Amino acid sequence: MTYNDFENCAVNITIGMLAGKWKPVILQHLAAGELRFIQLWRLLPRVSKKVLLEQLRQLENDGLVQRHEHIKFPPEVGYALTVKGESLIPVLRQIDQWARVNLGDVKVMP
Repeated sequence: MTYNDFENCAVNITIGMLAGKWKPVILQHLAAGELRFIQLWRLLPRVSKKVLLEQLRQLENDGLVQRHEHIKFPPEVGYALTVKGESLIPVLRQIDQWARVNLGDVKVMP
C-alpha cells in the first residue's frame, strides 16, 4: 500500500473521524437522543469544556453530529447525531463487543 493509498483508505479516514479520547463516548451518549452541551459535559466528568467543545466541533465538521441552537432565555445549544452519525453506532457496538472478547485483562467499561 502506498502512502497515497493509505491517505485515501476508507478505514483510515473513518478511524481519523473517531480519533480523540472522547469522540466515541460522545457518539454513544448521543445515540440516546439530543443532549444539551451542559448535559454532555456532566456525563463526561473528566473532560474540560474546552476539549468537549473541540471534539463536538470536529464531529460536526465531519458530519456526524449536528448542533441545534434553541432560541430561548437563557440560550441553549443541543447536539444530536446526523444520519451518518447514527450509522456509526452499530460499528461502535461491534468494536465494544470485540474488545470485551479480545482484550483480556484490559479494563473495559460496562
